[in-house]
Amino acid sequence: MNRDFLIVIPARYSSSRFPGKPLAIINGKSMLERVWDKCIQAAPKENIIIATDDKRIEKHCKEKRLNYIKTSSNCLTGTDRVAEVAKKINADFYINVQGDEPLIDPLDIDLIIKNYKDFPGKCYCGMSKITNEDDFYNPNIPKVVISSSNKLIYISRAAIPTTKKLSMIEANKQVCIYAFTKDSLKEYGLESKKELNESFEDIEILRLIERGYEVEMVEVSDSSIAVDTPDDLKRVVDYLDGL
Repeated sequence: MNRDFLIVIPARYSSSRFPGKPLAIINGKSMLERVWDKCIQAAPKENIIIATDDKRIEKHCKEKRLNYIKTSSNCLTGTDRVAEVAKKINADFYINVQGDEPLIDPLDIDLIIKNYKDFPGKCYCGMSKITNEDDFYNPNIPKVVISSSNKLIYISRAAIPTTKKLSMIEANKQVCIYAFTKDSLKEYGLESKKELNESFEDIEILRLIERGYEVEMVEVSDSSIAVDTPDDLKRVVDYLDGL
């Protein structure tokens, strides 16, 4: 069966900063299930799959009847996991929705899909405006520098772009929804090692930039909070409690 697109949700249990993160409970529901629920609002169930190498996550998927596929434990990043899925399941293009984005807006997933369908053959990534200095200086939030045509120039955990006085004027943060061609995923997974800046920053999209690929940034809503630490999880719970 050939799909026009496949949404892949990479889910790794052994996070160094937050072990067991995908199964963390947020107001009675796992973070992974919350991400799945967002994706199911943007695509049919048969176009969504969770990619994991962990038996606990596999068991959770079975209990909740979530589509999943087993991947190897050698994957260095979530995109490596998507690249592995692309070898097993054929699609025209692949959407990577990270499993630590429980507040992702389904309309933003739709927007990334629409951009690819309107202008196929490119790689896309979401971004949104940074509206406060705390986020700008937070190393857990990757900041993006873009060209006048919205091409990704660089992405960093450092506070960029900044003035000589190291103050924020205008900045964007990454939102972890990607669209990849099959060829770009093949290139991504060619070697089981990270590129230099990718390794320093621990930001996976840098691998394609360092290998000469263009990544087009798409402005999406600012509703998402990526969960890298238990403090981020608390921010998500506080946000949901305030609705």
